[in-house]
Amino acid sequence: MQATSHRAVFLDRDGVINRPVVRDGKPYPPARLEDLDVLPGVPEAVARLHDAGFRVVVVTNQPDIARGTQRREIVDAMHARLASVLSIDEFRVCDHDDGDGCACRKPKAGMLEAAAREAGLSLPASFMVGDRWRDVEAGRRAGCTTIFVDWGYRDRRSGRPDATVRSLPDAVDWILSRSQVESSSNHDPS
Repeated sequence: MQATSHRAVFLDRDGVINRPVVRDGKPYPPARLEDLDVLPGVPEAVARLHDAGFRVVVVTNQPDIARGTQRREIVDAMHARLASVLSIDEFRVCDHDDGDGCACRKPKAGMLEAAAREAGLSLPASFMVGDRWRDVEAGRRAGCTTIFVDWGYRDRRSGRPDATVRSLPDAVDWILSRSQVESSSNHDPS
C-alpha cells in the first residue's frame, strides 16, 4: 500500500478560481470559454501552494453537462485554459446531476477520496476550499480541513467550516500560516 503523507489543497472551481455568474444571489458557472475570468490573485495563490509542497486539485460539480445545457468539450477547454495559467495538478469533474446517484457529486466526498487514493494523499492533512455548502460538506466528509469563501450568496449553509475567508489568496494565507504552526510544533526540540 502506498504511503499517504502528501498533502493537497482541493479547490472548487467557480467562485474560488474563476468568477461565477451570479443571478438572483445564486452562483452559476460561466457558459462560454470567453466568459471564463480568473479571479484576482489566484495565479499567485496557487503558485504559493505549490511552492509550499501542496498538490493542487480542482474538484468541480458541472451538472449542466448532464442537464444538456453545457458541452463537455467547453468544460474541458475551460480547464485547459486554467491549466495554462495556473499550477493545477489535476482537474476532477462530476458531470452528474443530483438524481444520478453518483458517488462523486459534492457534497459527497468521492472526488476527494479518489484523488487521495490515486495520488497517495493524506486527507486529514489536506484542505478543501469552496464557496458553497456542498464544498464544505464534501471536505468535511473526506476528513479535510474546510475553508469557505464567502461571497454572500443567497444559498443554504450546512455545517461550519474551519475558516471563512473572502478569497482564495486569503484562504492560502490561512492554510500557510496554519501549516507553519503545525510544522514548527512537530519539530519543537523542547
